[in-house]
Amino acid sequence: MPDLAVATDQLAEMAGRTAAQVLLDLKSDESGLSSAEADRRLARWGPNTVRTHKAEVWPVLGRQLRSPILILLIVTAGVSLVLGDAVNSIIIGVILVASVGLGFSNEFRAERAAEALHSRVSHSTIVVRDGVPRQIPVTGIVPGDIVHLVLGAVVPADIRLLSGEDLLCDESILTGESLPVPKNPAPVRGSTREAGLASCILMGTVVRSGSAKGVVVATGARAEFGRIALGLGERQPQTEFQIGLRRFSFLLLQVAVVLTTLIFVVNLLLRRPLIESLLFSLAIAVGITPQLLPAVVSTSLATGTRELARRKVLVKRLVCIEDLGDMDLLVTDKTGTLTEGRISYTGTVPAGPDASGDGVFVLGLLATEADYTQGRPDAAGGNPLDLALWEAPLAKTFEPNCYERLDVIPFDHERRMISVLVRGTDGSRRLITKGAPEDVLARCANIPPGAQDLLDSQFRVGSRVVAVAVRDLPGASSIEPADEKSMTLAGFLIFLDRPKAHAGTSLERLASLRISVKVATGDNAQVAEKVCADLGLTTGGTLTGADVDRLSDQELADAAGKAGIFARVNPEQKARIIRQLRRNGHAVGFLGDGVNDALALHHADIGISVDSAVDVAKDAADVVLLDKDLGVLADGVMEGRRIFANTIKYALMGTSSNFGNMFSAATASVFLSFLPMLPGQILLNNLLYDAGQLAIPGDRVDKEQLVAPSHWNIGFIRRFMVLFGPISSLFDFATFALMLFVFQAAPGQFRAGWFIESIATQTLIIFAIRTRRVPFVRSRPSAGLLGASLAVVAVGIYLPLSPLAPVLGFDPLPAPFFLALFGMIVAYLIVVEVAKLWFFSRAAQLPPGERRRTREHHVHRRAARFSAPVPVRILLPKPASRPRHRLRRPGTPISGPSGDGKTANRS
Repeated sequence: MPDLAVATDQLAEMAGRTAAQVLLDLKSDESGLSSAEADRRLARWGPNTVRTHKAEVWPVLGRQLRSPILILLIVTAGVSLVLGDAVNSIIIGVILVASVGLGFSNEFRAERAAEALHSRVSHSTIVVRDGVPRQIPVTGIVPGDIVHLVLGAVVPADIRLLSGEDLLCDESILTGESLPVPKNPAPVRGSTREAGLASCILMGTVVRSGSAKGVVVATGARAEFGRIALGLGERQPQTEFQIGLRRFSFLLLQVAVVLTTLIFVVNLLLRRPLIESLLFSLAIAVGITPQLLPAVVSTSLATGTRELARRKVLVKRLVCIEDLGDMDLLVTDKTGTLTEGRISYTGTVPAGPDASGDGVFVLGLLATEADYTQGRPDAAGGNPLDLALWEAPLAKTFEPNCYERLDVIPFDHERRMISVLVRGTDGSRRLITKGAPEDVLARCANIPPGAQDLLDSQFRVGSRVVAVAVRDLPGASSIEPADEKSMTLAGFLIFLDRPKAHAGTSLERLASLRISVKVATGDNAQVAEKVCADLGLTTGGTLTGADVDRLSDQELADAAGKAGIFARVNPEQKARIIRQLRRNGHAVGFLGDGVNDALALHHADIGISVDSAVDVAKDAADVVLLDKDLGVLADGVMEGRRIFANTIKYALMGTSSNFGNMFSAATASVFLSFLPMLPGQILLNNLLYDAGQLAIPGDRVDKEQLVAPSHWNIGFIRRFMVLFGPISSLFDFATFALMLFVFQAAPGQFRAGWFIESIATQTLIIFAIRTRRVPFVRSRPSAGLLGASLAVVAVGIYLPLSPLAPVLGFDPLPAPFFLALFGMIVAYLIVVEVAKLWFFSRAAQLPPGERRRTREHHVHRRAARFSAPVPVRILLPKPASRPRHRLRRPGTPISGPSGDGKTANRS
């Protein structure tokens, strides 16, 4: 074990003391703290958290002010104020404050939504309070608490062991060591730094084998993990959604820099005032960028998380919603997902004439991790099969006082069995092994004839089977895995987990979303095949764990693509299957809730767990389902796609209409003797337009936009901008001609006319861009978007006619202008609709080479893993084999604002 140089003096000191001394130092004992004392310590030491997800005002406000263009515009307006252009500078200042305030309010609301979301995902653990074991949230743990930990638990604090059985802990989060580290309660001898912390388990580490009881030494930021996490900060890696946003922003920056520089130089050559030229150029730069894009994205994600939460889907990071919608292949476990998850004991099949059903049942009860010597265990060691045994009527006749358990080898996912050494009242000592039939039979020397046929017959009808074997060990006081040999098969315990009534319907929903489903299970292949057949799930073949080990990576990638069931697979094999499926170009989601699922959750593109899962599974997941149901997951996928579709709507609108208007302004400034629009008017126009588009996150989405994933495609957005931007400019130029040659407008009148035409056309265009269908006839917008858009147009028309018009630089307009305006708006919308039909039909007909797209993969995956508001945030090591780019498989939908089902070959 690597030296833990980060060990605190207190923990190092505790590691070298006896358990009794540690309890004395912490003023605790084996019966735990009283509730009153625990409350006092909680008030003194605070909650057991490293960080919270509390929404904070200043960081959100700082993000609004981080734009270099915005800062430069503020400075320039200040200089303009000093030089005497007070009115225009004040107008610009007010508009910038309103823009920043609007962005801040929406993003802060999104942060509050994330805070509420995280408060719904929590971990709990078993502590002894008032002498009684009870389950409490891990945030309520205090120093001196007595904590019980089982297989798969994430250690919630720094703990000094009091007892432990075959305890192994994964400390890779702190040490980088990939192999689990053995732990025992004996005090370390000699130098603590040389001996390590073998008698302590540390916050954030994972129990990989065995069970333990210990006393809490340090919590929260005082624990080892807490100190390291606070020192490293909380820099979240970017998801593909964020990478796409960054690329989109870079595209806008390129356009803005070129256009702004050109306008500034031309205005200087035309001998316009320096400050006026600079303000106008910067206003063009701000006007061409969708200023409220972060607010729109945050609002979309926050709206989506609230909707998902109502549908029992919790997303631990808002930006992972798009990853959920991106999924095209789901690998899921079987129990609780395809089946009811309520395992019931149905009977016993003795293996030979000398064995009795009752005798095999009693052996099954004896071979449990839970301590039955004190009476019936309520949790049965956390094992649902054991719990089903203890709930069976026959268990009421069991007399635990007749047996003494001398030693136990806990279940692990390599051996797939548990063994106990039991002494009977007659002094006999027997090793009892219970586990997966294949593994138990491999250790048996005496297998009655016909036992395999009995086993196969149970598998064929879909039963879950556990084998029980025994061996006499006279004089033994302890056992080890090497003793699990030369055993005699006693019989089989039969269990039933019925398929869910609505699982077939849920599978059909996923299929309609173009999501293929594969099953990965530790159960027998025949059982999995029977369940899938009952649900009508076409599997395409089965791979077992032995098959996975035998195949090379390339062979496994080919075989996994065809197979639909992976049976008797261990955690490493599940993770390897996930990697190879991703290698085939799939966006892979993995749904699991057990200890053996954590590694696969870590390697999937989107890890999905459930609220009832073990801690390590919830920490490894991106999404937590409050109900383990594929129908709930289908709702989440649709919501993820809806959010992305609405985000793309804003991007397409912003780039096309803003580019068109700013290009018009730039062109007009060259040929006119005055500025076509004052800087403040440009910013006001942009503010009104953006404010109206904040209703887009709640807009309806056409069904065809939800049937397949869509992705950021900068080339698509660029082509859209180049086509629809000039169309907007053509109608701007028509407005210029109308104002100059028909109305002989003065500068103030010209600016008022173009301001109204600009705000009307670029706002109403949303109704054409938001759908590929005929607007209003075959695709209706939401009431919120319709109302917001009409309100923005009304305000835009009112301002040049209001008492504020002289202050804003507007002059009154003649009445005939509004009749001409109505005609231009109608003509504009018709032209855009025709262009839209041509554009999308051409996109669908592009040859494969032009539609080819390489998609940057999810770099965010698990370089750092921060769980919900739990005391620990697990930082799982990034897989070395994770590629930065993933080749999309042939036949996936063309990316863009709406997946219409068209397909293309991609590489």
